[in-house]
Amino acid sequence: MRTALKSFASDNNAPVHKAVFRAMMEANQGDAIGYGDDIHTLEAEQKIKELFGKDVRVYFMLTGTGANVAALSHITRPYHAIICSDKAHLENDECGAPEKMTGCKLHQVPSVDGKIRVEQLQPFLKSKGFQHHSQPKVISITQATEMGTVYHPEEVRAIARFAHEHDLYVHMDGARIANAAASLDASLVEMTRFSGVDVLSFGATKNGAMAAEAVVFFNRELAKDFEYTRKQSMQLMSKMRYVSSQFYAMHSGNLWLENAKHANAMAHMLAEKIKDIPSVKITQKVETNAVFAIIPPEAIEKLQRRYFFYTWDAAKSEVRWMTSYDTTEKDIEQFVTAIREAVEQP
Repeated sequence: MRTALKSFASDNNAPVHKAVFRAMMEANQGDAIGYGDDIHTLEAEQKIKELFGKDVRVYFMLTGTGANVAALSHITRPYHAIICSDKAHLENDECGAPEKMTGCKLHQVPSVDGKIRVEQLQPFLKSKGFQHHSQPKVISITQATEMGTVYHPEEVRAIARFAHEHDLYVHMDGARIANAAASLDASLVEMTRFSGVDVLSFGATKNGAMAAEAVVFFNRELAKDFEYTRKQSMQLMSKMRYVSSQFYAMHSGNLWLENAKHANAMAHMLAEKIKDIPSVKITQKVETNAVFAIIPPEAIEKLQRRYFFYTWDAAKSEVRWMTSYDTTEKDIEQFVTAIREAVEQP
C-alpha cells in the first residue's frame, strides 16, 4: 500500500473525524425517510437553529461550491452582479460555476489579504439604474478568507449597512467559519446574523466532516422556494441522514470549535517556529489555520518531495501551508526541521 505524503496543502486532505464517522454509522441503522424527512435531519436542523435562532431556514447540501452557487442563484437574477474579493473562492476556485449557474457578472474587489473594505464598494454602485450595465445585488464575503485572515464583526456590520442601504444582500462563504470563530472567540450568530448577513454557506467539511455543508437563510423571505433551487442545483441528497448526522455530531457538543481551535493553534505554532529562519518570510497575518510564506524557489521543490503543499504564487515563490484538526505538534516539529534543511542546504 502506498504511503501518502503528509499534507500541509489543505484541511480538505485530513481524514474524517472519528466522532463524525461514528455518527454516520449510528445513522446507518434501518430504514429512514429520504430527502431530509428523517429524524437525523430534523435533529441536526434543530442544532443549527439553536446556534442561529429558531426562525432561520436550514438546507443541507453536499459541497461548498454547491452551497455558494445555489444560495447566490436563488437571490439574484441573471442581470445582477455579485461583488467579491479577487481572492474569493467564487472567483478563483469554482470553475466559473457562479457565473454559469447564476448568469451574474462577478465584480472583483482588489485585496492583498482577501478582505473587502467598505470604502472599496461605492464605485460599484455607478451601474445602478443604468440598463446597459449589470446591476449590483450581492456582496459576498469569505469567513475566514482564502488568505487565512478574518473579518471582525464590526467589519461585517459595516459592509452589511452599506449593502442594505443600497438594496444589496450580503452572502457569507463560511467554508472555514469555525476557524474564524475560534480565532475571534466569537459566537457564530454574532459573526453572521447579528452582523447583518442575509444568507450563509455554512461549512463543516474542512473542519472534520466528510461531505457536509448547509445554506442558512437569516432573511426568511429570501428562502422562499429554495427547496426547488436546491433540487435544480443537484444538491438534494436522497439519503440525507448521512449529511445531517455529520452536522449533528459537530454541533451537539463543541467538536466543531475544538477542531478549529486545534487547527489554528498548529498554524500559529508553525509560524512561530519558522519566523526567525532568515530565508523564510511570512506574508500574511496568521489568524486561522493557514500560513503563507515566501521561501527560496529551490527549497520548494526539495520540500515537496517530502510533504504535499501548494505553491500559491510561483512568481513570488510564495507557498501556502495549512493545518487541520489532526495535525500534531510532532508533525509541526518534523515539518519545521524539513523546512530548515530545504532552505539552508545548498
